[in-house]
Amino acid sequence: MSNGLALLSIFVLSVFIGFEVVSKVSTTLHTPLMSGANAIHGIILVGAITVADRAANNLQLILAIIAVVLATINMVGGFVVTDRMLEMFKGKPRAAKSEAGDSK
Repeated sequence: MSNGLALLSIFVLSVFIGFEVVSKVSTTLHTPLMSGANAIHGIILVGAITVADRAANNLQLILAIIAVVLATINMVGGFVVTDRMLEMFKGKPRAAKSEAGDSK
């Protein structure tokens, strides 16, 4: 049981540390950090698939499949948000100028 308590303690501490780290990030750094986080989410997805492959019983398999689904949603959502954020940095399209000029 102490092994489970240790794992729960590590999980709770990682949630608090993650919240503190993310909340202290400047808004100008969010787009580059999102791109890096998407790569990490890809690794998490591969890990979840590996855990699902090695599941010893049905409970482990169900939890691993839930992890795969959530990691996939998280990764795809991250790419969508990053794409939208990058679109904000693009300039507005300029009006097309006619090459012939004004001819009356």
